Amino acid sequence: MNGYTENLSEFGYRELKEAGKLLTAISNGLPDDFYSDGIKVAFNMNSGYVFLTNSDYQVAMYDDESKELYSFYTTPYEGREGCYKELLQEYDDMHPEDQEYMNEIKQYNRKVA
Repeated sequence: MNGYTENLSEFGYRELKEAGKLLTAISNGLPDDFYSDGIKVAFNMNSGYVFLTNSDYQVAMYDDESKELYSFYTTPYEGREGCYKELLQEYDDMHPEDQEYMNEIKQYNRKVA
């Protein structure tokens, strides 16, 4: 088992329901920094996350509370993962390269900062 799939036949009922939410949420718009080229629904079997990805390997996830998509980031140096708000809480403890990355994506997350 690979742990990652885009094959819907490998999704369970819960994952298919999550995929439906993602696809419906696209009509409300993609995150500002998420490119629309080659969008696919993916499932990480290890984490249980169902998400959108694209040809640039960006990740967008669904927020049940706001009913909107948000970008899910992985910092380039230490590989910290999360939404911008979560990563911002770790900013002071980040490697300078990851802090620079956070500064670059800030423009897309002005509502949070």
